[in-house]
Amino acid sequence: MAKRITERQRLAFKLESLTDTEVKEVIDYISIMESMRRASVAPAAFDDDLISLLAEAQESRRARQAFEWESVRRRAERRAAAGAAPRV
Repeated sequence: MAKRITERQRLAFKLESLTDTEVKEVIDYISIMESMRRASVAPAAFDDDLISLLAEAQESRRARQAFEWESVRRRAERRAAAGAAPRV
Protein backbone atom coordinates (compact mmCIF):
# COMPACT_ATOMS: atom_id res chain seq x y z
CA MET A 1 0.00 0.00 0.00
CA ALA A 2 1.31 3.49 -0.85
CA LYS A 3 2.32 5.63 2.09
CA ARG A 4 0.53 8.99 2.13
CA ILE A 5 2.48 12.12 2.93
CA THR A 6 1.58 14.07 6.06
CA GLU A 7 0.42 17.67 6.05
CA ARG A 8 3.82 18.71 7.42
CA GLN A 9 5.59 16.97 4.53
CA ARG A 10 3.20 18.57 2.05
CA LEU A 11 3.96 21.97 3.56
CA ALA A 12 7.71 21.31 3.31
CA PHE A 13 7.35 20.44 -0.38
CA LYS A 14 5.38 23.63 -1.04
CA LEU A 15 7.95 25.75 0.83
CA GLU A 16 10.70 24.40 -1.41
CA SER A 17 8.98 25.91 -4.46
CA LEU A 18 8.57 29.41 -2.95
CA THR A 19 10.88 32.37 -3.45
CA ASP A 20 12.74 33.84 -0.47
CA THR A 21 10.27 36.73 -0.35
CA GLU A 22 7.32 34.35 -0.30
CA VAL A 23 8.96 32.28 2.45
CA LYS A 24 9.39 35.48 4.50
CA GLU A 25 5.67 36.23 4.04
CA VAL A 26 4.78 32.71 5.20
CA ILE A 27 6.99 33.20 8.26
CA ASP A 28 5.26 36.53 8.96
CA TYR A 29 1.88 34.82 8.71
CA ILE A 30 3.02 32.08 11.10
CA SER A 31 4.15 34.71 13.59
CA ILE A 32 0.66 36.24 13.40
CA MET A 33 -0.87 32.85 14.11
CA GLU A 34 1.47 32.35 17.07
CA SER A 35 0.72 35.78 18.53
CA MET A 36 -3.01 35.17 18.20
CA ARG A 37 -2.58 31.78 19.92
CA ARG A 38 -0.62 33.39 22.75
CA ALA A 39 -3.28 36.08 23.12
CA SER A 40 -6.05 33.51 23.37
CA VAL A 41 -4.14 31.26 25.80
CA ALA A 42 -2.91 34.04 28.08
CA PRO A 43 -5.17 34.65 31.07
CA ALA A 44 -7.25 37.78 30.88
CA ALA A 45 -5.49 40.74 32.47
CA PHE A 46 -8.80 42.45 33.18
CA ASP A 47 -10.77 42.07 36.38
CA ASP A 48 -13.89 43.51 34.82
CA ASP A 49 -16.08 40.77 33.29
CA LEU A 50 -17.61 43.16 30.75
CA ILE A 51 -14.17 44.25 29.47
CA SER A 52 -13.09 40.61 29.23
CA LEU A 53 -16.26 39.68 27.37
CA LEU A 54 -15.83 42.54 24.88
CA ALA A 55 -12.15 41.74 24.32
CA GLU A 56 -13.00 38.16 23.38
CA ALA A 57 -15.96 39.10 21.15
CA GLN A 58 -15.94 37.79 17.58
CA GLU A 59 -15.71 41.32 16.18
CA SER A 60 -12.65 42.08 18.31
CA ARG A 61 -10.90 38.90 17.17
CA ARG A 62 -11.68 39.77 13.54
CA ALA A 63 -10.40 43.31 14.00
CA ARG A 64 -7.13 42.06 15.54
CA GLN A 65 -6.68 39.59 12.68
CA ALA A 66 -7.42 42.26 10.06
CA PHE A 67 -4.92 44.60 11.73
CA GLU A 68 -2.23 41.89 11.70
CA TRP A 69 -2.90 41.08 8.04
CA GLU A 70 -2.71 44.76 7.13
CA SER A 71 0.61 45.06 8.97
CA VAL A 72 2.03 42.11 7.03
CA ARG A 73 0.73 43.55 3.74
CA ARG A 74 2.38 46.92 4.43
CA ARG A 75 5.68 45.25 5.34
CA ALA A 76 5.56 43.23 2.12
CA GLU A 77 4.85 46.37 0.08
CA ARG A 78 7.78 48.20 1.71
CA ARG A 79 10.09 45.26 0.99
CA ALA A 80 8.88 45.08 -2.59
CA ALA A 81 9.34 48.83 -3.07
CA ALA A 82 12.81 48.68 -1.56
CA GLY A 83 13.72 45.80 -3.88
CA ALA A 84 12.36 47.63 -6.93
CA ALA A 85 14.15 50.91 -6.23
CA PRO A 86 16.38 52.01 -9.12
CA ARG A 87 20.07 51.47 -8.51
CA VAL A 88 22.52 54.25 -9.19
